[in-house]
Amino acid sequence: MDLEEARREAEGLRAEIARHNVLYYIKDSPEIEDDAYDALMRRLVEIETAYPSLVTENSPTRQVGGAPRKEMTRVSHSVPMLSLDNAFSEEDILAFLERTSKGLGNPSPEYICELKIDGLAVSLLYVDGEFTRGATRGDGKVGEDVTENLRTIRSLPRVLQGKVDGVLEVRGEVLMSKKDFEMLNREREEAEEPLFANPRNAAAGSLRQLDPGVTKSRRLGVFLYQILDAESRGLGTQQEVLDWLAERGFPVQGNERVCGGFGDIHSFIEDYREKRHELPYGTDGVVVKLNGISERDALGGTSKSPRWAIAFKYPPEEKTTRILEIVVSVGRTGALTPVAVLEPVFLSGTVVQRASLHNADEVSRKDVRLGDLVVVRKAGEIIPEIVSVITGSRNGSEKPFLMPLGCPDCGSPVVRLPGEVAVRCPNRSCPAQIKEGIRHFGSRNGMDIRGLGEKVIDQLVDKRVVRNLADLFYLSIDDLVPVERMGKKSAGNLLAAIEESKKKPLSRLLAALGIRFVGTKAAEVLAGAFGSMEKLACANSEELAALEGIGPRIGASVASFFSDPQNKIMIGKLESAGVNMNEPRPAGIGKEGPLAGKKIVFTGELSSMARSEAQALLKENGGIPVESVSGKTDYVVVGANPGSKAQKARELGVEILDEESFFRMLGRAGDIGKEVP
Repeated sequence: MDLEEARREAEGLRAEIARHNVLYYIKDSPEIEDDAYDALMRRLVEIETAYPSLVTENSPTRQVGGAPRKEMTRVSHSVPMLSLDNAFSEEDILAFLERTSKGLGNPSPEYICELKIDGLAVSLLYVDGEFTRGATRGDGKVGEDVTENLRTIRSLPRVLQGKVDGVLEVRGEVLMSKKDFEMLNREREEAEEPLFANPRNAAAGSLRQLDPGVTKSRRLGVFLYQILDAESRGLGTQQEVLDWLAERGFPVQGNERVCGGFGDIHSFIEDYREKRHELPYGTDGVVVKLNGISERDALGGTSKSPRWAIAFKYPPEEKTTRILEIVVSVGRTGALTPVAVLEPVFLSGTVVQRASLHNADEVSRKDVRLGDLVVVRKAGEIIPEIVSVITGSRNGSEKPFLMPLGCPDCGSPVVRLPGEVAVRCPNRSCPAQIKEGIRHFGSRNGMDIRGLGEKVIDQLVDKRVVRNLADLFYLSIDDLVPVERMGKKSAGNLLAAIEESKKKPLSRLLAALGIRFVGTKAAEVLAGAFGSMEKLACANSEELAALEGIGPRIGASVASFFSDPQNKIMIGKLESAGVNMNEPRPAGIGKEGPLAGKKIVFTGELSSMARSEAQALLKENGGIPVESVSGKTDYVVVGANPGSKAQKARELGVEILDEESFFRMLGRAGDIGKEVP
């Protein structure tokens, strides 16, 4: 390869990597697996190493993470949060050890191995032992303020144990457990929302929410592993740092091991190659660090990575197996999903027997046939997926898969609406849809009805004791006792759980009803905006679509749901049973004032606060923040560099307010130009 060829390839790689960085770090929706991304980066490093003149200041090989979201307050890191160089082989580890020994002038420095958490890096600030601020890594120099979202993590201490004076900055990873990741993706699939690719992206997407309530519902965890200026607190090694963190109440992994050299490091890596699959959280590698803090300071780092640490990444485990059968399941919205039944294969710590094929288009794209030999792996080390078909092994006996013309559960002719990939059963009385709808209704993020398990639901529906969601609230002991393995005590507990669920706020009820496209976040927006089921049911699609976070698709779906006669009857039955139909309002919401009940759009950059803060302030004063301008918008608040919303307001004759006027209407004109608490 000559210089010109190298330049062209490097430019192409940089453009492709930059696109994937946006998808991964900003949108939390990667298109490729980590190993494929790593391969792109390795190739770019190879070219830049061979042709140093091609290295650019903005090359992704010199950058960390991604830029902070514009909607979030920015935080400058006192010390840059760097990313780690990767190792993919024993040779890479040996080269790292040689570099550190040479750089220190010490042939045998001490190392420590820790598991690499598949999460989102954060920095936490404590003042005199109290948590005061938290931020994401962002681009390494500037991150996003996620303080309020971090406060929703139960395992994160608000006040440290023991006396901790002064300013303390600790760093670690926010993560999502495998169990919660699977549950979240199931809920998103049911709501027909895009699935998260892996726990890291799920954790990142959850922590970077504008609404802390959404973050809280995701049940995130955190592990801490670093203290800035550790030596000032008398800590000389990484092991001492981890022990100190644990003593103060910080969650730490507890899997670390001090190592003397390559033999010990290799042993740790091999010990966890399979053992890691037994852990409740995802880990895709091992971080090898110098144990001595002073030695780290001596080595320093580059603009991208420290020289004293490296991350060994396990290759994704792939196995071959055969498709024995392709079955079709029916979801609560009637969507038919093909599922491959596989010859059992041990993969990443568990026996895999099934893998979703998602839809007919996906089956066609991968040319999956009954009897095929296929390559399988776990996406994000958790969810089984078919990577590819080994077409060369076909002998002619394989059979193409065709979606059924009738519902596999009720036999109704299936339909495929224009613009949709899903094939659906249109029968609202389909037992499979009813069962899945009830499972969703009673789930943790729905009405959280303990004891309403899968087998109980199946029997109640099969015996036609329960024909819709509302029937749950009219069950009796006599209805439940005949259920297999359901004694009087269990039946009583289930009825008590059903009774307790009546108290759930409107937002939980809306999320539980299974309205198409309405997940937890949309339900909270709707409940917060209208306050009651009665008011929400009277809203038209235009009013709904104007709400921030709703839009035309969800708005149309909600309006359609409440216009359906069957749904009206069901809602009436729920209300008659005593199910709560209202959303408790935070202090200030609904109070009297010039902006009470007013629908207001914000556009442009406000000088005194972030847009999310202004919207929160509006809510506190009884107003309703909306995202798009319509004829029913009361005001549009315009900041610097406004977009098309200001022009649309002029066209529709909607009154435009500048920032000062907005604050004046709230009686807070003095807040312009200073930070608003």
